[in-house]
Amino acid sequence: MQTAPTILVTPSTEEKGAEFYDYSISLSQTYLDAITHAGGLPVIVPCAPAPKAVAEYVRRTDGVLISGGDDIQPELYYDEVPENLKKTVGRTDPARDLLETLLVKEAFAQRKPLLAICRGHQILNIALGGTLFVDIPSQVATKINHAQMRHKDRVVHEVDLEADSLMARIFGKQKIQVNSSHHQAVQKVAKPLRVTGQSSDGIIEALELRPEDSALVPYLLAVQFHPERLTRAHPEFNELFRSFTAACVLHRGQAT
Repeated sequence: MQTAPTILVTPSTEEKGAEFYDYSISLSQTYLDAITHAGGLPVIVPCAPAPKAVAEYVRRTDGVLISGGDDIQPELYYDEVPENLKKTVGRTDPARDLLETLLVKEAFAQRKPLLAICRGHQILNIALGGTLFVDIPSQVATKINHAQMRHKDRVVHEVDLEADSLMARIFGKQKIQVNSSHHQAVQKVAKPLRVTGQSSDGIIEALELRPEDSALVPYLLAVQFHPERLTRAHPEFNELFRSFTAACVLHRGQAT
């Protein structure tokens, strides 16, 4: 009998947690439910960015999911952050930024399937050498409100998918409706990646590996929206997680 693939999931962090009000981790149950429903066994990794430990966590799991959450330090991708943009940045956590950067590098080094969601989509791009818009309203002329936190479980705008993309194969079409709860977005795309989904204002909603770089990892998908929050009302989003867990099973034990 085939065992469920073990999926490493990164959590958010909090300065004051629920138990003793000290530095803690937290994660929406929706990520875990989506992975479990897709046949995976989710395991939450601690926010402890020690390179040897991170390498071992990746070695012991079949795939990596980088979740959403707080903003990323703009200093990681911006030489000099203008004051007007600094004011738009919310809470950041250097420890989490480092942890997820190490996880991206280890997923590539160990050739493990990788799924990145929202903030994860952004840290993936940064870790591979790309940049972000620090604040969409300040830097992009758009009529779309990308930070619709009150509607985080609802579809609010359309995304166009590339016909030859993994995303188009997963959904069986070239247009999907998604939720949106972010104020930062990918700007310069890192060299190994290509854009496979965009909203009508040009904001990048999905990234995958370029065909010439497809051998770097056996599966890579990054999305700016939150598919885990849409699986109940829009069951087609379960297919995204099934695609990921299936890749984790297929490539289990094949790391070089």
